[in-house]
Amino acid sequence: MTHVTSQVLGTVNAPYSANLSACQLADVISDVGAAQSAVGPAFSFFSEVPTDLQTAFVAEMGLTQDRVRGVAKHFQSLCPFPLALAS
Repeated sequence: MTHVTSQVLGTVNAPYSANLSACQLADVISDVGAAQSAVGPAFSFFSEVPTDLQTAFVAEMGLTQDRVRGVAKHFQSLCPFPLALAS
């Protein structure tokens, strides 16, 4: 596990007592339907993980920016503060 992945998973899993793997997190941040199964960690990724780590994780996991942006925009519509990857 890379340093980036370790930091990201620690940030998104701990507050929710979740145990998502890197692959599971990749799924929920790149598919709106999958995000519904892990709303807390998915939202935490977009709102609590620093933008540089978000970008690095997305690249490490080989995710497309368009899919990730789509999920970020979904969460942006539900919260009052800006989410970096939604723009």
